[in-house]
Amino acid sequence: MIACVGGLAYDETGRLLLVQRANDPGRGLWSVPGGRVEAGEDDATALTREMREETGLRVAPGELVGRVVRGPFAIADYLCTVVDGPLHAGDDALDARFVDRTAMAALPLVHGLLETLTEWGALPRS
Repeated sequence: MIACVGGLAYDETGRLLLVQRANDPGRGLWSVPGGRVEAGEDDATALTREMREETGLRVAPGELVGRVVRGPFAIADYLCTVVDGPLHAGDDALDARFVDRTAMAALPLVHGLLETLTEWGALPRS
């Protein structure tokens, strides 16, 4: 299994941060930002790095929200607090934005994201 992390970050109105994936798996689909844990990294370090690379935002990692397995990827998703930075799509993302529930429902999402976030009670709050 390949260890990965994902970040669940919300803005002040409760919208969830999503990125449109630039690479496979799921190229062109929307997901929470994240990626592989590199050798020598713990989850918090990997999450901070991935969030900055994909969204331009500096975050403070928080509590573990849940874990999922997607193919060879074992993903640990953590709550994140945005500290600062201008939001923009980074090198692994085609687009990045905060979305409310209506906007999220209109996007092509990676397989299982909506069901997982619903199960965890982690959908956008607005």
